[in-house]
Amino acid sequence: MTESRLTVDDRLPADYFTRTLHQDVRTGLTAVPRTLPAKWLYDKRGSDLFEQITRLPDYYPTRAEQEILTQRAAEIAAITRATTLIELGSGSSRKTRLLLDALTAGGALRRYAPLDVSASAVKEAGQAICRDYPGLDVTATVADYDTGLPAATAADPAEPGPRLLSFLGSTIGAFDPDERRSFYRTLAGTLGSDDHLLLGADLVKSPDLLVRAYDDTTGVSADFNRNVLHVLNRELGADFDPDAFDHVALWEPEPERMEMRLRARTPQTVTIPALDLSLDLAAGEHIRTQRAHKFRRDALTTELQAHGLTVHHWWTDPATRFALLLAAPNQ
Repeated sequence: MTESRLTVDDRLPADYFTRTLHQDVRTGLTAVPRTLPAKWLYDKRGSDLFEQITRLPDYYPTRAEQEILTQRAAEIAAITRATTLIELGSGSSRKTRLLLDALTAGGALRRYAPLDVSASAVKEAGQAICRDYPGLDVTATVADYDTGLPAATAADPAEPGPRLLSFLGSTIGAFDPDERRSFYRTLAGTLGSDDHLLLGADLVKSPDLLVRAYDDTTGVSADFNRNVLHVLNRELGADFDPDAFDHVALWEPEPERMEMRLRARTPQTVTIPALDLSLDLAAGEHIRTQRAHKFRRDALTTELQAHGLTVHHWWTDPATRFALLLAAPNQ
């Protein structure tokens, strides 16, 4: 019965990961300054390390967002009356289940539609949801956000809506301003007048609190950051020595964002055979591996409004560290 209620639409070409990794690494590591996209931190080992990070005392975003959902999920369900929950990212987390519980308790939810670039992640999540929520159909899409949104948000003629699209975890902070504007416009053009966006956003706060969240004293964040070098060694035959790099977490005040970087401890030459590439790194040279923009209420609501989405509700945790906002296409 579980399999009969689960469909997986894989829209990625067979060579997607290889081609994208090659392009990202060649472009990023030959740029000035050098960069690597954060998505390559998250292989199985990296995902396990990040899960450890979310349980550390100083890493507040996961707990803060969950606090808000615990308090507001029933209200979100009552406002949206969603028959379909669309989720960007895999949906096996406790936060997703808080939404599913509230939406199914209201009697409206019929379909759960996760989108993720990992086929195994969406299939595993879909099977778990089918097992634990026997009244739901799961229609999963394997795609990236750029190409997969129209498919994932497509209305089912038998269940026309309303739909709730959730984008949690402040993943929006990984987008630069131009990427955010394009993303909002795509959403505004895809969602109907009765649909809603539920967006998680990490807020600007004390730099000390932010740096501690990204640079714990136990060293898990450092292991997580250096994991991208293990990925390049395994997938591209590179000869990075991860232990020759320091983990750096910096608050950049002008763009109001956190950055994670890897800093070479010594001068070194690294070869990447799969790309026929050799890199000469100076002592102290940085490779940026993650950026996480933080937000202010007025600026974020104005940005959304300007690109097709009106914020109707804004909730924070008691310490005002994190926000969940509910938006709908401009009328």
